[in-house]
Amino acid sequence: MLAVTMRWPLLRRLYCRLPGCTESLSRRCPWRAGTAVRPSSATAWRSAQELHGTVARNIIQLSKDTFRTLQNENAAFKPVLAIIQASKDDVTLQTTRHFAQELGVDVLHIRLPKECSDEEIIDEIRKLNEDPKVHGLVLHLAAPSIKVLNAVQPDKDVDGVTDVNLGKMIRSNAQDGFISPTATGIIELIEQMAQNSLEGKNVLIVGADGSLEAPLQCLLQKKGAVSMVGSWQSQQLQNKLSAAEIVVIGSAKPQQIPVSWIKPGTIVVFSGGSEVFSEGLPGQAVGPLAAALRLKNLAESSKRWSDAQKYKKWNLHCLRLQPLSPVPSDIEISRGQHPKSVDVLAKEIGLLTDEIEMYGRTKAKVRLSLLERLKEQPNGKYVLVAGITPTPLGEGKSTVTVGLVQALTAHKNINSFACLRQPSQGPTFGVKGGAAGGGYAQVIPMEEFNLHLTGDIHAITAANNLLAAAIDARILHENTQSDKALYNRLVPSINGVRKFSPIQIARLRRIGIEKTDPGLFTPEEISRFVRLDIDPSTITWQRVVDTNDRFLRRITVGEASTEKGCSRQTQFDIAVASEIMAILALTNDLHDMKERFGRMVVASDKKGQPVTAEDLGITGALAVLMKDAIKPTLMQTLEGSPVFVHAGPFANIAHGSSSVLADKIALKLVGEDGFVVTEAGFGADIGMEKFFNIKCRASGLVPNAVVLVATIRALKMHGGGPNVTAGAPLAKEYTEENLQLVQDGCCNLQKQIQIAQQFGVPVVVALNTFKTDTQAEIDIVCKMAKDSGAFDAVACNHWSFGGKGALELAEAVKGAADRDNHFKFLYDLELPIVEKIRTIAQKVYGAVDIELSPKAQSKIEVYTQQGFDKLPICMAKTHLSLSHQPDKKGVPTGFILPISDVRASIGAGFIYPLVGTMSTMPGLPTRPCFYDIDLDPDTEEVKGLF
Repeated sequence: MLAVTMRWPLLRRLYCRLPGCTESLSRRCPWRAGTAVRPSSATAWRSAQELHGTVARNIIQLSKDTFRTLQNENAAFKPVLAIIQASKDDVTLQTTRHFAQELGVDVLHIRLPKECSDEEIIDEIRKLNEDPKVHGLVLHLAAPSIKVLNAVQPDKDVDGVTDVNLGKMIRSNAQDGFISPTATGIIELIEQMAQNSLEGKNVLIVGADGSLEAPLQCLLQKKGAVSMVGSWQSQQLQNKLSAAEIVVIGSAKPQQIPVSWIKPGTIVVFSGGSEVFSEGLPGQAVGPLAAALRLKNLAESSKRWSDAQKYKKWNLHCLRLQPLSPVPSDIEISRGQHPKSVDVLAKEIGLLTDEIEMYGRTKAKVRLSLLERLKEQPNGKYVLVAGITPTPLGEGKSTVTVGLVQALTAHKNINSFACLRQPSQGPTFGVKGGAAGGGYAQVIPMEEFNLHLTGDIHAITAANNLLAAAIDARILHENTQSDKALYNRLVPSINGVRKFSPIQIARLRRIGIEKTDPGLFTPEEISRFVRLDIDPSTITWQRVVDTNDRFLRRITVGEASTEKGCSRQTQFDIAVASEIMAILALTNDLHDMKERFGRMVVASDKKGQPVTAEDLGITGALAVLMKDAIKPTLMQTLEGSPVFVHAGPFANIAHGSSSVLADKIALKLVGEDGFVVTEAGFGADIGMEKFFNIKCRASGLVPNAVVLVATIRALKMHGGGPNVTAGAPLAKEYTEENLQLVQDGCCNLQKQIQIAQQFGVPVVVALNTFKTDTQAEIDIVCKMAKDSGAFDAVACNHWSFGGKGALELAEAVKGAADRDNHFKFLYDLELPIVEKIRTIAQKVYGAVDIELSPKAQSKIEVYTQQGFDKLPICMAKTHLSLSHQPDKKGVPTGFILPISDVRASIGAGFIYPLVGTMSTMPGLPTRPCFYDIDLDPDTEEVKGLF
């Protein structure tokens, strides 16, 4: 087809059919009217133009079909195209907006001054790169630098301007990237006009910038054409133009360049719209076709984004272990393994880039948006690790949890996740030391796991103590100000306007006041609004600190003269005992967490009615402090399998399990055939019972199996062995074979198996072995466990060999999880508080009955009157015995369980009776762990954490 000139009226009619054409053509199309045109050429030109429009319409229809399919799959999907503009409009941009409107694409149009710097443009690009709602990004700039072009995220680069996408095109890997729609459109136009192959054609590209020149030359080369590049200032331009069979013009022709330099019959294509049409030089503009192809790229980008949202199989690279004998210290083992970067781990298990927030190289927060993305994905199997009644040394539940997932993932190629609690700084520096597992079955880096992690406990401390300060401050202000003064301060006039905050309006609704105009309140309504009338003697909210500090168990606050006599006795708890920690572990999302915060009862008023955090107006502030803590932290085991570390509620007075959210996210990520292994605090009588009756009620999740951890050491203690004391050498009974002690002590194991069976869940006993255990002792335990109803009982030596030492346990757990599940709760929530306590005491602990103190009885009556009697029970009891007496080992019988007090965590959603004397603030021993903890000032390595 020949390039032709044509009369202005016909050209104007053709051009005005293009979408988005609204401006005056006399301004936009400075062609010289009246130029002669050959009729046959005019017909050919018009045919090409009509075909051009048809192609563009077909492309738009294909994009429309793609978007419709995506919206059918996900009703909430909305395609978004972002445009950063720092130059004047052209036809391509206008037509892009027109097509976008037709396709239902939202356009986020950012207009910047023409003189803005590269840094300012890149800053805007970065924001759009990080916005998961944006599926494509277009730069409409006068002369963008390579730095600016390459700032665009390649998977959003629908104009194909980045080096990454250009490289994919050159390597014939364009299906994974994007090709310039302008370059693609030019090739399409040329092929239509040439009506035959481009093989051997001479093509001149003149006045084009690099972002068009490079992809166009590549495409022409693939078509077999011979391409040349020239500028309008080139001294050889006339010779090049006269030799070219096809000319692609990228910018307006200077007036001093005659049209006659282009020989008759040359095909001329303009890279944009009419803005690059040169005076007296007709041809075809690719603008509308390029706009259609740009939207096609956006449709492809949206499809890739949608595909990325779907569940993907893991591509996990496990880390090799080379166990040493004797086994080195935990921290030496941890440092001997080089962990994967956590972003690599996240990608391996199917997390998207925008779903993680990096905290250094080895840990990251995971955003809750993942749950919405994978809501249709079936859950994996759910396994709980509990234990027998432990010695003060602990029996290795965390180590078993980690060893089991290492066996499943690294050795059996089964997706599995460990979900663990975050350790408290108190025990870490006190008596227990680290809590990342041990030996060759631990979470790494173990010093990061044990120290601060991502700051969740600090956030809980800050939120808890803000609420404590608010309580005392409110009492002070109410005691020292009139109703009017309180009202004026609570609802101040700002710039002459007084209005209630949203949380104050919510309080007005709760007390039955519908007014919202502060000026219309009566004195009686003002008094009801401003006065909480907290009874200081009923305050249950304590301050917290994450340190074992026995001297904070009883303190007096308000002793300064500025507090005007508002002193009272109170105490500190350890931070992990805060109700906010329990809420973090039980919440399902941010909305649920805020609602739970608002329900927290901190005291009663002088009429006996509960006073909540919502009444104090602090719910929003608490949520702000906890907005990052609600996200689980991703780490890894020694063998590179994933771990969630999240929440750490005190297992004595709270439910002692890691978070519901961590479990839910992990269950989606592992897939239908995968496993999530989570841990309960202390023995099955405390941790497992609370896990089932409280956590499973809150989450709606049903466990598939229980792993019950036991040790020969603990069984010997329950069989009558001497006391075991942390830090003291073990007696010879624990280091030498003693079959009788083992056999006698198995009564505790049998009782814990029976407790699990009451919930209808199959039990696997994991015997965590030590080098001093003999085969005869191991055989006794495994046989008695199976005879007592355990699905299986196996010895494990993962501490010495990692996942390889827990392969038999992994097989047993797989078998147990495949059995029919008959899970049921221990009690009905409709039962009175007393009856629920009695059920736990008798069916779990083996008590004859319970005995309520007058204080406990009074509290139960108050909670019942306040409507809290339908909550589950969270018993606060010693973990060292099935009974309330720590020295009673084995299976105590015939005892009465004393309930000294009953408290409530209404936000968390449970009532917690105190059995005997319970301390919520541990103390430091004579020789705390901090004697051994040190920092090397040269290497910055932590020493002494085991």
